Formats: sequence, structure tokens, C-alpha cells
Amino acid sequence: MARRNPPQEDLAQQRLFKAPLTRESLRQTFALARYVRPHRARFFSGLCTLFVSAALGLAFPLLAGSLIDAALHPGATTLPLVGAVSLNQVALLLAVSITLQALASFNSALAFNRVGQSALADLRRDCYGRLIALPMAFFAQRRVGELTSRITTDVAQIEGTLIDALPQICRQTVFLLGGITMIALTSGRLTAVMLGTLPLLIAAAVFFGRRLRVFSRETQDQLAATNTIVEETLQAIASVKAFANEAFERGRYDRANARVLTAALSAARWRAVFVAFFIVALFGGIVIVLWFGAGLLQSGDISPGQLTRFVLYTTFVAGAMGQAAELFTQLQKTVGSTQRVRELLREPTEAAAQNPIGVSAPLATPPSARLRGEVAFEAVSFRYPSRPDVAVLHEVTLAARAGERVALVGPSGAGKSTLTALLLRFYAPESGRLLIDGRDARDYPLPWLRGQMAIVPQDVLLFGGTIAENIVYGRPDADAAAIREAARLANADDFISAFPEGYATLVGDRGIQLSGGQRQRIAIARAILKNPAILILDEATSSLDSESEWLVQTALQRLMKGRTTFIVAHRLATIRTADRIAVLEAGRVVELGNHAELSAKPDGLYRRLSSLQFGQPTAVSQL
Repeated sequence: MARRNPPQEDLAQQRLFKAPLTRESLRQTFALARYVRPHRARFFSGLCTLFVSAALGLAFPLLAGSLIDAALHPGATTLPLVGAVSLNQVALLLAVSITLQALASFNSALAFNRVGQSALADLRRDCYGRLIALPMAFFAQRRVGELTSRITTDVAQIEGTLIDALPQICRQTVFLLGGITMIALTSGRLTAVMLGTLPLLIAAAVFFGRRLRVFSRETQDQLAATNTIVEETLQAIASVKAFANEAFERGRYDRANARVLTAALSAARWRAVFVAFFIVALFGGIVIVLWFGAGLLQSGDISPGQLTRFVLYTTFVAGAMGQAAELFTQLQKTVGSTQRVRELLREPTEAAAQNPIGVSAPLATPPSARLRGEVAFEAVSFRYPSRPDVAVLHEVTLAARAGERVALVGPSGAGKSTLTALLLRFYAPESGRLLIDGRDARDYPLPWLRGQMAIVPQDVLLFGGTIAENIVYGRPDADAAAIREAARLANADDFISAFPEGYATLVGDRGIQLSGGQRQRIAIARAILKNPAILILDEATSSLDSESEWLVQTALQRLMKGRTTFIVAHRLATIRTADRIAVLEAGRVVELGNHAELSAKPDGLYRRLSSLQFGQPTAVSQL
């Protein structure tokens, strides 16, 4: 089994990317505000009540200081816009403000959650819809884990910012600006002392923040490496056990895990130093402010209530500044996530990719309800987008009449499966044309065209639902009777009925609860139910035992009746009855004819492959 270290770009994809906050990155982030627009009334309601809640929070130190002054100097305490107040009146105002603040906070939190969850549900829907509408070339160049993270991790990051970080940014901004204003109004000299302690805290935060980011990034890289090991091991668990390599894999994981621990402990030491320093600096600054304030209180320059008010507002300012770094980091992550999500939403869909500018648009209405099934490849050449330097097909010309069975044979890499991929329009030819019923394949609407085709692959991967759900995937509107009839024609009804749950039996992840022959017959039943005009059989019986192969072959014979069928085959015994056999080599059709005609060519590739297969069974791997 191949051992590999994940490339650096893969590691970068497995952690949340922190994008720089530039005008362009913020513009892209705010572009997603269109998902909030349908809920803007509730959003602005939440925003208004949030500012009300923050303003009432700023009133708390003012009222708390006045409460102390009212207790020490009855009748001499005044409040802005209120005038002289007694101790009981101040206490009542405190209770009312706290109650109103709680109600405003409740409405704000509920509004932001409703808006956020609704907007993100729409975003997830659009991301998933765009993802499954993208061309096969897109998926060939990206890992499944990366794509999954776009509608899970990235959207979750945006969700957290919209629901939690955005309200916190607004709230802490009010606390910071309002707190600084109030402490300046309370005592100018105390404000100067307090602000004198801030440069040290800011410098420390910057210094330690950079160090912590380095160690945090290293920890994430090492953790991503361990995740890659787990993913590889679980995907190849059969090979791991077959080679008795459990101890090897455990050792590989232990070494990677030790590197994670080392990086995490280094980060923890710096974090502990930073916490200790921050406590000393923060509380040292508070002590200095209290010491200086106590001197002012002793000299009568400020009242006890003013000192209390000042300390509380200072706490608000410190808290707002303390959260600034975390909120800034979260905002960076959100900008990075937004860029990745917008990249996905801007990707051209499959239809757009295969019908570029200059190519006629698909017909709005197909010419008939069903294709006849005539297929013609005219001088088709092709290279996979992920391998532009390798030509897979070279001016291939091949035609199939309606209802004809055409087999594709040849060595591995000859281009057999590529032809079927072009037929399904997973890709567009680099040059040449694909004609279906005499029209360019691009003239047909892509979903309608694929609705006229069905494929029975070699490795059938079923969805993790029930047997009935997997069969009905071929025609979602089919009833139970049609499902059962399709299963009967596919020689699947007997084994399905033998299960206690019958057609409601769960097949497990990728159909793991069923044998290979059972999965093949379910795939055939799905194709029968779809009733396609064009059928593709991609080595549908290559990995089956004799009994399963006979059952599957019988079902396939029923399925192929009256349909144009392309049969990709390595086992030549399965295609002797084909109307025509196209022999491919190095991306070219080198021979064309039926079994008898090709077998009669003394130096033909088909005859050589046939003699190797039937004369030397061990040479089948060459096909």
C-alpha cells in the first residue's frame, strides 16, 4: 500500500484559512448579505434591540456609582435627565434597566439566530445545488473532503460569525466607545493614567499573538497529518488487515500524534506565559488606577460613586479590548471561508461548461419524448482536463444504430470508459462531434438527455437507504408494483423477498450489507425501471461468481432488448453475441466487426487478446 505525506496545500485546506482583511476581501464577504436580504426586517429589529441592550449596559456603572453616592450623601445625588434621586429611586432605575436590557438581549439573540439560521440554510442549499451541478472535471481535480468542508466547516464558520461574532462586534464597539467616553467625563486625570497602561498590554498582545499563531498553525498542520493517516487507513482497512499491518499503522499514527503533542505543548507554554503576563499587566494597571483614584478620593477630587463608576467602565473597556483579538481572528477566518464558498458559487455549472459561448444553446423542447438511440462519434479527440498533456482519444469514429449492441474492448487505458463518459456527457470532446439521433449531443438539454440513458457499472455503489429506495432512483415516481416488476426482471425479487424486511431492507453504507451479485442485480433493476433508450454496461459481470454471473447475464439480456447498448468488456466471452465489436488501442479504433470477423484476422489485436485470454487464463490482466 502506498505511503505518502499529505502535500502542504492539502494541509492548508484542512484548516480554516485566515484571509487578510482587505477592501476586496471584505467586499466579497458582504456580497453574501444577499442571503440576509429576505430577512432584513428581522435583522434590523435585532440590530436595534442589540444597541438598546448595549446602551442599557452602559447605564449600569452610572447607576451603580449613583447608588453609592446616594447612600453616602442622601439628597445630594443627581442623574442626567432625571435630576435629584434617592437611594430607592436609583435602585428602582437599576432594576428597570436590567429588566429592559434582558428583554432587549432576548429579542436581539432570537432575531439574529432566526436570521442567521434561515440565511445559512439558503446558503447551504445553494452551495449543495451548485456542487452537484458542476462538471466531472471539477470533481476530478478536488478531494471529497475539501468539497465537503465547503458546505460544512466553511458555512458553519460563516454561521458562527453571523449569529455570534457580528452581534458581539456591535456590542463591544458600543462598550469600548461608550466606556472611554464615560470614563473621560468622569475623571480626565484617571483616564490619562488608565490609557498610559494600555500600550504595554497592546504590545504584549501583538507579540504573544504572533507567537501563538505560529504554534497554532503548526499544531493544525500536524493534526491534519494525523487525520490523513486515519482517512487513508480506514479507506484501505481491508488491505491493512490483509497484510497484518495494524502495528505498522498504529506506529505511524503514534509518531504523527507525538508531533501533534509536541506542537500543542509548545503552544500551551506560550499561552500560559501570555496568560500570566496579561494577568500581571491587567491587574497591575487596575491597581495603579485604584491607587491613583484612592488619592483623588482622599483629596476630595472625586466621590466614591465616581470612583466606582470609573472602575466599572474601565472593566467594560478592558473586556471589549480583550475580545477584540478573538473577534478579529474570527472575522479573518470568516473572510477566508466566504472566499472559498464564493469560489464554489462562481464555478460554471455543467451545462455552462459544455455549452460555451459560440455553441448553440440546447433545445428548449426535446424533438421527441424518447430517443431512437442512434449514436455516432465523428473524429472525436479528447484529453482529460486534469491531464492535458495526455491525449486519451485520437479522432475516434464509431457509430451505433438504434437497438444495436456495440462492445468496446482493448487493453487498459485504451479509451473504452472514456467513450462512455463522453456519451453520458460527463465531458465534452476536445474536437470532433458526438451525434445522437443525428443531432449534436449539445443540442439536447443535459438532464433530459441523461434521462434517456442508464449505466450498470462494474463497481455498484448503492445509497445507504433501503433496497426499494435504490431501485426507485431510476424513476422516482414509480410505484411499488413497478419496483417489484423491475426487480423480478433483474432476477432480484427472490433474494429481496427472502430478507425479513423485504424491499425495506437497509443496504448499509455503499451497499455493504449485500453481495456483489446482489448489488449488480439491484443496479440492473434500477436501469430496467428507468427504461432507457441507450444503455451502458461497464464490465457488469467481471467480479462475480459463476452462479451470480448467470443470473446477472440473464437479467442483462432482458435489459438490452430494444435498446442501443454499449458494452465495455475485458472478458471477451461476454461479448461474442454483440452486433459489432470495436477494438481500441492507444485511443484509436484499430478494428471493427463482429466476433467471427475479428477472430478470422490472423494478426488482429482482437484475435491476439482472445488467444491470450482463452489460451492462457493468467493473461487476462493484460486486457
